[in-house]
Formats: sequence, structure tokens, C-alpha cells
Amino acid sequence: MAEAAISSSASERLFDLVGRLAAQDDFGEVVREMQSGHAGTFDGVWGSSCALLAAALAGKGTGPLVVVCPTPDDADDFLDDFGLFSKSTPDRFPALEVLSGDRVLLDEVFGDRVRVLKRLAGEQPPEVVVAGVAALLQPVPSPATMAQQTRSIRVGERIGVEELTRWLVENEFHRTSAVELPGEFSVRGGLLDIYAPDWFDPVRVEFFGDEIESLRRFEVSGQRSLARLDRIELTMLNPAAGHQAHFADHLPAGSWFLLVEPEEILEAGRHYLARRESPQELHSTNAVLEQVLRFPSATASAVAASSLETTCRLQVESVERFSGDIGKVREELEAAGLRHEVFLVCPTEAEVERLAEIFSPTRLAVEGRLHFVIGKLRRGFRLISESTMLLSSSELFQRTDVRRPVRRRLGKAIDSFVDLREGDLVVHVTHGIGRYRGMKLLEKGDQVEEHLVIEFQEATKLYVPASKIGLVQKYVGGAKSRPRLAKLGGRLWGRQKQTVEKAVIDLAADMIELQAARSARPGIAFPPDSQWQREFDASFPYRETDDQLTTIEAVKDDMMLPRPMDRLLCGDVGFGKTEIAMRAAFKAVEAGYQVAILVPTTVLAEQHYRTFSERMAEFPFEIAVLSRFATRKEQSETIQRLASGGIDIVIGTHRLAQADVQFENLGLVIIDEEQRFGVEVKERLKALRHIVDVLTMTATPIPRTLHLSLLGIRDISNLETPPEDRLSVETRVTRFNGEMIRHAVLRELSRNGQAFFVHNRVSDIDKIARRLEEIVPEALIGIGHAQMPEHQLERVMADFVQHKFDVLLSTTIVESGLDIPNANTIFIDEADRYGLSDLHQLRGRVGRYKHRAYCYLLIDPNKHITPNAARRLRAIEEFSDLGAGFAVAMRDLEIRGAGNILGTQQSGHIAMVGYELYCDLLEKAVRLMKNLTPRTMVDVDVDLPCEAFLPGPYVPDMRLKIDLYRRLARVTERRQLEDFRLELADRFGPVPGPVERLLSLAELRISAHAWGIHSVRLEDRYVVLGYGNPRKIRRLAESTGRQLRVADDRNAYLLLSQEVTLPEEIVARVKSLLQAR
Repeated sequence: MAEAAISSSASERLFDLVGRLAAQDDFGEVVREMQSGHAGTFDGVWGSSCALLAAALAGKGTGPLVVVCPTPDDADDFLDDFGLFSKSTPDRFPALEVLSGDRVLLDEVFGDRVRVLKRLAGEQPPEVVVAGVAALLQPVPSPATMAQQTRSIRVGERIGVEELTRWLVENEFHRTSAVELPGEFSVRGGLLDIYAPDWFDPVRVEFFGDEIESLRRFEVSGQRSLARLDRIELTMLNPAAGHQAHFADHLPAGSWFLLVEPEEILEAGRHYLARRESPQELHSTNAVLEQVLRFPSATASAVAASSLETTCRLQVESVERFSGDIGKVREELEAAGLRHEVFLVCPTEAEVERLAEIFSPTRLAVEGRLHFVIGKLRRGFRLISESTMLLSSSELFQRTDVRRPVRRRLGKAIDSFVDLREGDLVVHVTHGIGRYRGMKLLEKGDQVEEHLVIEFQEATKLYVPASKIGLVQKYVGGAKSRPRLAKLGGRLWGRQKQTVEKAVIDLAADMIELQAARSARPGIAFPPDSQWQREFDASFPYRETDDQLTTIEAVKDDMMLPRPMDRLLCGDVGFGKTEIAMRAAFKAVEAGYQVAILVPTTVLAEQHYRTFSERMAEFPFEIAVLSRFATRKEQSETIQRLASGGIDIVIGTHRLAQADVQFENLGLVIIDEEQRFGVEVKERLKALRHIVDVLTMTATPIPRTLHLSLLGIRDISNLETPPEDRLSVETRVTRFNGEMIRHAVLRELSRNGQAFFVHNRVSDIDKIARRLEEIVPEALIGIGHAQMPEHQLERVMADFVQHKFDVLLSTTIVESGLDIPNANTIFIDEADRYGLSDLHQLRGRVGRYKHRAYCYLLIDPNKHITPNAARRLRAIEEFSDLGAGFAVAMRDLEIRGAGNILGTQQSGHIAMVGYELYCDLLEKAVRLMKNLTPRTMVDVDVDLPCEAFLPGPYVPDMRLKIDLYRRLARVTERRQLEDFRLELADRFGPVPGPVERLLSLAELRISAHAWGIHSVRLEDRYVVLGYGNPRKIRRLAESTGRQLRVADDRNAYLLLSQEVTLPEEIVARVKSLLQAR
């Protein structure tokens, strides 16, 4: 292994190849021709050697090198390959994917294009720019327009907020309360937040009068500042404007072009234009090539057409295909690398370690001719003149990696219980269900504070001080009918609350008893992670989210305990549950046990089989599938091999749970969507839970509040965070419209993608197919549904995966986990017939790749839809964000999730008192029964004369104000309070007097709580402290030199001196008393 270790020297040797290629005589001749302003040809450019060629050409001219590839995928591959041969990173100029008429300011690709054009005009243009031909066919604004629409803003400059705001509005920026997406701005007093389309982060402009005092970059999620800036450049381009300029118009003098496979570029350009609805809005391929020929250029081809230009023939050959069979791959690599230095390119260090172990006995490794490099290489090649061969591990094992580039995080965070609008139902913990009627500033003597107005039965109103906002929760009940408002002062609410409290105590007791019984049973204690396990985990090509890492650790810890695991894994679609299941399966198999994976549908079984097989290709594991796609003979053969131990992992439908399926040494069962199986299967699974480890996965999300309240009595892991490079799905509700469908399908075809069309009636699915063929004759359409013969359905699915047709017209069989990265548009016909969870699951089939994904919810043009269906569709359209399953709009999903875990009886209790209060009561019951300390709550009534509130001009947005009040009410430590103060100053500007006093009162509450004081009020010249802990209050009285007099077992009195008269002085006096040690 030492001979084949990774070393920086291997990477350096690849960089050296660039110099050696440049030293080739005929290469120098082409370069000299280009330096003279002429063209050249490169022949024999096989595999990924075009990246090596570009690295050798870069810097030879006086301007950027523009590499033009046939397709966007080729451009992405080039970017990956180029990193192996150069330390500089090329800029990618992408093609727009949106339809004309879409709001392009929100489109990340639009921002990327603007950024590249601005860099080309800057003082330090990029060394290399790569683009697919489609990106050059799309017109861009002229350099004059760019300069005219760009405004530079510096610290110290004098400019009015109103003037800048007016300019933003004129340029179609959207005003909002908090900036979260490109194309938005927000004004709060002397602060202006702006998010320009070409920026990675938004910027906060702070004014002092008409002068710009500071410029700060800030992050979207927490709205906190990241770094100070001296100046910013704002470029305001109207995306809908009919720009006519070429990309080449922006290139500085001395730029060169490298055209990779020119014949393919011409063909790809023609193909792209043919699939566009309005090709006249784009440049023609010939017009683009004319612009290219204004600059020195070279073509690069594997087999170049004969040319009169100076030609350089690279000494490069393609690399033969490998079988992908781990048993043969050693010999194949040995033969291919005969008398060559072999560089094997791997995506991760773990892959390097594993392959180094596999190839350590080969002559290549022993003689020191096998070198490992971390990176990506699309297609291997031989450089004959240097006796060097480059190859990727993906080619060795015939793997295809899905690329998801890291992006800006775009998306609005949703807090389900803060999203409170006037008229919403709320729960007051003491008084019951009421209706929220807004906020009101009330004065009581010298005291001024904001109150929430809650309306109860008979139009009676209750005013809840903002400091007591924790008593009010948004009502989320899941009941079919709307609950009645409570009667203020009535007894019914108290009885209902008691009923639920008793029910949750019983539920907690049952679950704790069940957990104790399971802990007492013997189970399999799997060994700790081995070297192979660590290598397998590290070869995951993406970065795990924090949730994934926590869950993986929890699953492995469970497996290593000597009792049967029974863990529930909840997570929205596409959040990485399958990867966690694969790591658990790997652990079990490596320890010598078999793994059974039970899934609800045949299509999902095939999907998992492919995923597991590809991910574990380099390990000697036997994986099989047992479903109706297999023939009777194949099924009986699989069952025999399971019984004899010949299969390590079996993936199957309910067929797996039948009595004739026996295992030699079963150690782990993974169940996907258990609630979708029948009673018989569930009973068999219940029996299995007593003896083997069980991991259950569900895409029906459960809210965080329930997850936290169940901690300690049920092993649950919750994946709440989307992978960082996933884009949310653009969701639109629309009547069935042929023109719009054609538009959307052609957009997908123009980026070489595919689409799903879901129509859930088999009886007229052929009629829909004919209609789609009329609408988009350019697209090939395939049909798939559960009533087809097994092998026919399997064939359709396999053909769709291999992109043999463009649109899959199917029933909801695609709902269950079908993962086709290239399909990024989904149409759901008659969407008003589906439940919210079904729509959410179907939408989760797209958006798993690098492109923006689209979901169209289609409604019959002649049909009237019910208010409930309209509400469902509006909810799923509004929350198109990733993880929207956790949003308040998904309440029926959440309640269903709660019902699955807690049982249907509990759903009635949730409807009675509301979701959040139910979770609070459950958490209290669990803490009580497990003898845990109650959660710290600072609940101190302060009734002192003082104006303490968040003024409207300081925090203008009402929902944001409620959020801040709620967060302030939850603060329990001075450190948190200081952080809250810094956040207010950062987000809203200098803290005004009423807000300072609000923070002072919060600090006073924290201090009072520490001394066991529950109320602070003023009576004449005395401050009266109501207390509940006599020992603490006596200690406080002693430490203050008897300034505090303990009058009885409830109250202590502090006499104010004559000079203490102002509200601020009274508050300061009480604070100084409570801060005594």
C-alpha cells in the first residue's frame, strides 16, 4: 500500500504533463499561429485530454481562453477534469434554463451569467471561461448596457435612502420585510438590505442621515453580518428586456477560443434551436461562430477533419472499457497499464485507500508505477509520448456519478408556529382556543407595553402582554371541523386539558415500559466500525448534513448494543435516508449477517437494488431483489440462496415477509414506509423486532416539537436539513393548458432532461398520451402503470432511466422513491384529487440533480374545485422550499405523522388542545416519569412604570415582531440576551430607548428567576418582590445589608429612596439589588 499511496507529488506530476505537452514542437507552431491572430487545429484529443490541452493553452494569449463545449454536461465535465492539470479555477458561463416570462431575478443561473460578464470587464478577468454552445446562443446585454445599469456605492458616499429605494423599485426589485432571495430589498429606518442577482450574499447598507456609514455582507438564514466592505457594485438588468449582444462582445482584446469537437458543437446548436419555442429570440449557430472567428481560435477533436490550418497531432489514445467486475479488474488494469505510469483518479481519500488495498499485489503497485490522485476525471486517456495513462475509478467499476454543484442557499426558512396572521386560531395555555386579532400598544399609568389581542366566545377579548407571549401558541389540530372558541373563565377548557394530561401520562408510561422490556432482551451486538466500514462511509460522494451525521452515529450506537435496535428514521423526500440505511446494512453484512430491506412497491425495490449495487460495487457483497419483476424460477432461486447464506442483502416487497422466505443468519431488517403495509406483514415484522435489529424509514415528516418530546421514550431520528446543494422545486398551480405544457417540456428537452407526467387513471391513460403527442410532437413518450405485465413495466422503467424516451406518463407508481436525476419536471394531472402528502411525495421525485426543477399541478379547465382542494394546492405552491414537509402548511402531514407514531387515539387529543400544547404536555410527562429536571422557563411578572416595546418604525413587519417577542421570552441566560441585543443592533440599527428598556426588563426577569422571585411590582414607594423560595430570599436580604425586608412568606419589600423617581432609575435600582451575590 505504501507504494501506491496518495501523494502531492502525483498531482504535481500531472501539472508537469501540461509543460511537456506545451514543449511538443507542433503544439508550439499552433500557439505561434494563434498569437499571430490565426487559427489552428488539434487532432487526437481523446477522452478528457481536452482539459490537459486547455491547461497548456491557458496563459499563452494575453486574454482569457474561452472553451466551448457541445453541451452543458460536457462543460461540467471539463470543469472537473481541468482541476487535475491546473491550480486555477475556470469560470463557467451557463445557459439560462427559465422560460421567457419567468421572474429571472430569482434564477441563480441568471446571476452566474451576470457575474461572469462583469468579471470579463474587470481589472482581473478569468484565465479560462467554459461554456456549452447553448449559453452562447442566448443573447446578453451589451457592454454599454451593463455599464449604464451598474452603480458603484462606497462607504462615505452621500445618497438618500429614498433615492436608492426608488431606483431598486424601478428596476423591478421586490420589497420585503426580510431579504432572503436575489432580487429582494428591505428598508428598516436607516438600514437598507439588498440582494443583487449576481451576489453570493446580500449586503446591508447603513446610513447616517444621507451618508453611507457602513456596508456589510450578511447571511440569509440568521440575517447576521459576516464582513465589512468598502464598496459594492449593483448591476440592475431587466431579464425580460430583449438584449441582442453576443457573449464575444464582452471579451477583452487578446482572448482566444478553443472549440471542443466542432462538428458536435454545430449539431448541438441546431438541436437546441430546434427544441426552442421561439428560436428567433436567440442567435443562430452560424452567427455565434462568426463572432468566435473574430478572435484567434483552435479546434480540438478526437479525429479532426482535414484542414489547411496548422495542425498539432497529440500523442493521445483512448482507454479500453473495463468490465466493472471486482474479480477481473486487477488483471484488466495490469494489462492496460503495461509499460505505463498509471494515474488512478478517485473522488475521495477513502476510495484511494480501498483501491490501493485491492491493487497492492499488482506489478504496477509493486514497481511504483501506480499513482493515486484525488479529483474527478470523466474519461481516461493515454499520453503515448510520456508513457502515461490516466483513468478514473468510476470507469474501472462502470459507475456514473450524479453531479450536484455547491450553490448559494436560496430559500425561506419557515417556523410553523410563528407564521401567525390576524384571524388565525391560537391556544392560550390557561384559557383555551381563541382567535388572534392583532397587536395593540396599551398604556397603564406610566407603563407602556404591546399586547396580543385574543378573542374568545361571545366576542370577549383578552390582552396578553408581549412579555407573556409564550402562553400563546398557533393552533394546529388536524381535525376535519374547526374547533369552537373557548369561553373566557369557563371550566370546559380545564377539563379538556386534564383529559389530555392523563392520556399523555398513560402514553409515556406505556412507551417507557415497552422500551424497558426491549432493553432486557438479548440481541446482536455488532462490532465497532472496521477499516472497510470507514472507507465505505467516506466514499459517499456528497457532504453529509449535520442531521445525517447525528443519525448515522445513533444507528451505529444502537447496533453495537447487545439488545435489538428499533429505530424510526423520519425525513422529507431526498434528505438522505437511503445513505443511512446503506451504512447500517454494510455494518451488518461485514459482521457476517444478512440484511432484508422491505419496500412497499416493486418499482422502489428495483430503485434500491440499483442504488445499493452501485454504491457497494467494490465490495464482495451479494445483493438480490425479490419482487414481481422476477420470474417464479428467479424468485425460488433467490429464496434458496437466502436460506443457504449465499445472499448478503435482499431487497423486496411484501413477498419478503411471507412464511416461505427463510434466512440463514438474519441480523438487520430495514423497512421503508411501514404504514403502507397490511396487517399480516406488520404482525410478522412485530415478531422480528424481538430478535433482530430493525430500522424503519418514513418520508412522512414529524415536527421537531414532537420529536423533542418523544426523546427518551422512543428511538427516533429526524432529518430536518436538506443537502446543501439541493435546489427547491418551483411549484405552480395552473389549469390544463397545452401551450404551457409544451413550453415546459421543450425547456426540459433543451437541457437534455426528462419529465414525469402523472395521471392516476389507467382507463384513459392512452388518451392522455395521444393528447401529449399532439401538444409536444418532438418528445418521445412512454407509458407505465401497475396493471401492466411485470416485465413490460420493468422494461419501461429501465428505458426511462437510460433516456430512451423523454416523458414518462404514469400512475402514482412513481411516488414511492423512484429516483431519476435527469428528470426534473413533473406534471400532476387533476392535482385537486390528491392529498397534501401525496402531492409532496410526488414533487419529491424531481430536484435531485444540478438543474432547477419544476412541478406543475394541473387542474381540469372546466371543473370547479372545492375550497379544501384549493387550500391544499395553495399550501404546496407556497411552500415549495426544501423540507416544506415541516412547514405549517403541511399540518395534515404532521398530524398523520403523529398518528403513525402515537396511535389514532392521540390524534383526537391533539385536535382538542392543539399540537404545540400537546407536545409540551407530553414532554412534561416524559420528564416527570424519567425523573428529569423540568425545562428552564423564566416566568416572572414585572409590573413597573416603563415604556418597553419594539416600536413600529424600528421593526415594521408584524410577524417578524412576534418572532422577536417569542425569542426574547425564551431567553434564560444573560449571554443569550447580549447576543439578542447585538442581533437587533446589526439587523435594525442602533437600539432605541423603548427597546433598551425592554432588554433591561428581560435582564431583570433572568436575575429575579435566579432568586426564586415570580413577580416584581410597585406599591407607593416600595418595590414588592413576590417569591416562592424562602431560603433564597433570606440570602438575598442578608447579602444586601437588610435593604430588603421580608414581610411574610410571600412578599419582600424594597424601600426606594427619595431621589429614585424616574422609571429607568427604579428599574436600575431593582437590577442592582438582584445582581447581589
